[in-house]
Amino acid sequence: MIAMALDHAGAPLECVTRAVRSPKRGHILIRVTACGICRTDMHIIDGDLSDPKPHVIPGHEIVGRVVAVGPDVNAFGIGDRVGVPWLGATCGLCRYCRKGQENLCDHPGFTGYTIDGGYAEYATADAEYAFAIPPEYSDAEAAPLMCAGLIGYRAWALVRDARRVGIYGFGAAAHIVAQLANSRGQEVFAFTRKGDEAAQKLARNLGAVWAGASEDMPPKLIDGAIIFAPVGPLVPLALAALEKGGTLVLGGIHMTEIPAMPYGLLWGERVVRSVANLTRRDAIEFLEIAPQVPIRPHVTTFDLKNANMAIDRLRTGKITGAAVLIPPI
Repeated sequence: MIAMALDHAGAPLECVTRAVRSPKRGHILIRVTACGICRTDMHIIDGDLSDPKPHVIPGHEIVGRVVAVGPDVNAFGIGDRVGVPWLGATCGLCRYCRKGQENLCDHPGFTGYTIDGGYAEYATADAEYAFAIPPEYSDAEAAPLMCAGLIGYRAWALVRDARRVGIYGFGAAAHIVAQLANSRGQEVFAFTRKGDEAAQKLARNLGAVWAGASEDMPPKLIDGAIIFAPVGPLVPLALAALEKGGTLVLGGIHMTEIPAMPYGLLWGERVVRSVANLTRRDAIEFLEIAPQVPIRPHVTTFDLKNANMAIDRLRTGKITGAAVLIPPI
């Protein structure tokens, strides 16, 4: 099969040929039809996340069809359409797994990081960590639901009771969260890179009541905020726009250093917390809710072999919504 693999951190992905192997016990083999590009993929490629699987195939927003099943797989059959997210395995034994916090598992496996992912024609996955895709979505539309949607949902759940929600970094996850928030009657305030008129226009089209630069103060204070951009200096900016008692959620797996800031920005029982990974329960809940909202992902597709170009465009803010790779048929 053709795949895009990472030789070493900081290098562009290489187009390689890999063998297609039969799935082992409890696993499925998937013919990949779409795989979204997540900012986490860039952190892996750039070396911000250390110790990936050697020569790893990135990609954890996988959508495809099951073409083979290993022994003891009962949930899926050949021909089923499935999605595979970032969380690819957990130990089931550590104290976090036993408490129902599998997103914090001490010995996890992550798709496209410690497990080969979906920048390829085929991918294998543990059937217990794959999910049926709602029929309302095309393959390309469904791909960003597997991470931008899932981590967005987990982050949004922490501010779902806020009246006014600020979203910093209006990319793939943010444009899904905006739709979730609007469905709950929340007012959405979108914060983008300065001068990013395309992202601001998308935010307004998705119902945001205000869109501006991250450095701007919104016309009203917000009582919930999510930062998706991996930019530490956004933390004090978001806190300055947050009402007393409000919650600021950090939705990324990596962030640059948070600068020193006056205690007054945090005082007043403001809360800053991170979101880590996802649980299978998150996936089940979100994939049931998404068609009801309905969530409509905005996607730009690229041929698999153009993965480096797509990543560069995403990195430089030249894509609004989500970017999705399409393997050759």
